[in-house]
Amino acid sequence: MAVTIEDIKKLRAMTGAGLGDCKKALAEANDDMEAAIEIIRKKGQAVAAKRSDREASEGCVLCKAENGFGAIIALKCETDFVAKNADFVKLTQDILDLAVANKCKTLDEVKALPMGNGTVADAVTDRSGITGEKMELDGYLTIESDNISCYNHQNKNMLCTMVALNKAVDSQYGHAVAMQVAAMNPISLDEKDVPEQVRKQEFEIAADKAREEGKPENMIERIAEGRMKKFYKEQCLLFQEFIQDSKLSVADYLKQADKDCTVVAFKRFTLRAE
Repeated sequence: MAVTIEDIKKLRAMTGAGLGDCKKALAEANDDMEAAIEIIRKKGQAVAAKRSDREASEGCVLCKAENGFGAIIALKCETDFVAKNADFVKLTQDILDLAVANKCKTLDEVKALPMGNGTVADAVTDRSGITGEKMELDGYLTIESDNISCYNHQNKNMLCTMVALNKAVDSQYGHAVAMQVAAMNPISLDEKDVPEQVRKQEFEIAADKAREEGKPENMIERIAEGRMKKFYKEQCLLFQEFIQDSKLSVADYLKQADKDCTVVAFKRFTLRAE
């Protein structure tokens, strides 16, 4: 039986594979659509296994919040060319939509979700076979809140942030703070949320610097504590200078919306080294 262009187009719509690959798969499967899909899937598995040692440093990062649940996810690949491909971006969006709809807490839960004729993990493998590049899901971060703002930096799908506020205020406030998180990359909400290991390390650095400057030993601790205040101002989101008005801290900016408004959680993910 001759392979028809209609069947080729149908298989392409179902798998996303190239026209040439669809034609070959249908010919090999004697025009059996299910068998052709399996041939394409096995090709994807073979490509994924062959390229498992390659570095996937490019990709697509997207974020979404809906019904009190927000998530950031990254689908990584090897080249910028594939990362910007419309089908690749759509796959990332489809996976994110499923993850948010099912309120998945972990990446393993996301990978196990049904998608097409298999799972999300299968869909990623299939896409790897189509593009010939290694692909992997990475960077899955979530927030649960009724007041989540998402931000995709410059809509380039490389850096996304989410911010949860404790109150429902005008959306501009959450959006502005999400932009702040993207620009300033804070490590915590405030002083008490700084990891203890980071706190100790920064204090030791401040103390050592004071000693190198020849400060009296009996003043070292006080000087180090003063420098830690500067560290908190630079690294804690609520203490940071607000990027849109340096006269305000982020905490002060949110008080313009409501005197009790504050950030309760934030997430940030980027594919770029910083």
